[in-house]
Amino acid sequence: MVGVAALGFLITLEIAARHYGLPGPMTNQVQELIFAPKSGPLLYASMALMMVVLTWRQRFIAAGAAIGIDVAFLLVRWAADIKITEGHHFGNGALWVILACAVIAITRRTGRERVLLLKGVGLALILVAGRKTGDTWLLITSKTRPTVLDQYVATADHALGNPSWLVGRIVTATGSIGFNFLDFVYGQLAVAAVVVALYQLRNVAAERRFPGHHLVRTFLVIGLLGPAIYMVFPVVGPIYAYGDGTEHWADVSLWWSELDSSAQWAVANLWPETPPPISTPNSMPFDGITPRNCMPSLHTAWATAIFIHSRKGPWILRWAGTFWLIATLAATLGFGYHYGADLVAGVVFTLTIEAGLRAHARGWDRSGIQLVAYGTTVFAAFLVSYRYLSVQMAEHPWVFGPLLLLAMASVIYGYVRTTKLWETKSAPARQPEPELELV
Repeated sequence: MVGVAALGFLITLEIAARHYGLPGPMTNQVQELIFAPKSGPLLYASMALMMVVLTWRQRFIAAGAAIGIDVAFLLVRWAADIKITEGHHFGNGALWVILACAVIAITRRTGRERVLLLKGVGLALILVAGRKTGDTWLLITSKTRPTVLDQYVATADHALGNPSWLVGRIVTATGSIGFNFLDFVYGQLAVAAVVVALYQLRNVAAERRFPGHHLVRTFLVIGLLGPAIYMVFPVVGPIYAYGDGTEHWADVSLWWSELDSSAQWAVANLWPETPPPISTPNSMPFDGITPRNCMPSLHTAWATAIFIHSRKGPWILRWAGTFWLIATLAATLGFGYHYGADLVAGVVFTLTIEAGLRAHARGWDRSGIQLVAYGTTVFAAFLVSYRYLSVQMAEHPWVFGPLLLLAMASVIYGYVRTTKLWETKSAPARQPEPELELV
């Protein structure tokens, strides 16, 4: 059922993208069988996830085949003098190996072995497809939401001390070194998630089954639900709404050249030097290019999920999870992609989803329902307050700032307390999952 639902979702996004004259997620993924992939590291990370169901001998064969295919592609491009202006020189081989394993599962495996291998392939393809569907979702938000609510969030952000402006000045002061370091952390978030997921799934090949709950599930649900909030609460971020959209980018050559910054309609060029003044906020029109992908901050949500799932690992994994969370928070604020209010909402968003998935895996009970309901209520209260109480929040920061942080802390406390109680009790029996469920 999960596989059918995912396929239907991809087809829907493909049709939506075609409506705007652009290729959808399925087309973009098929193109990467031949053309240079946009994210080679992600394709290899996805293949690594799939290999948790393989034996060590099969893993070496799969990795060798992927590298060999990439070398062949590289030689052909070199011989044909094909210049790669966007994307990576590697990654095609990993995608070919993933698809080859799907064919092997269908044609050469039977019974539980077939199901297990298909689950591994599905795990890899879901991670890959998540990146492509995310790009399409961002396109849809920019085309269907002509106005944005940045003035409301920026005004409410006074209650938190305008952290994006503060961190933005710090990152600017570090120059290209600080920017490139944070940009690497920010851009490789999915790879960091795969490292944690590989630790969680390290025993799948031996036990011949997947655990009831793991990080990939949380990543998937965050990616599915987050864009829906974008459609309800469209926000572009301080670097666009209060800047020229090109801060930090003068010394580095990145994908930003795709954006026609002249098409934006920023309030003023204030970020990160001058915090916006407190005034009556309004919805404002914005271009049809910039994604409305701020509320909540999904990078914060995913980094929080990595932090949570790394707590059960060895010390180096716990330290890595902590580092990735802190660095991601610094990048989201320092690059001007998000307001502080987005990050607070993102933490609550993640904990609520994680609580729901854990409750589902162990069997719903009163504590699980209460925790999910409370997290949902707090998250909804954040959105309502940002929209309708932003002026009051800005005028009384010493009241509303602590209230926002206290509300977030209460969800964190509720999550920690409830999950610890769950761990001290034996999980109630529940019906086994359908065999064809992919993740």
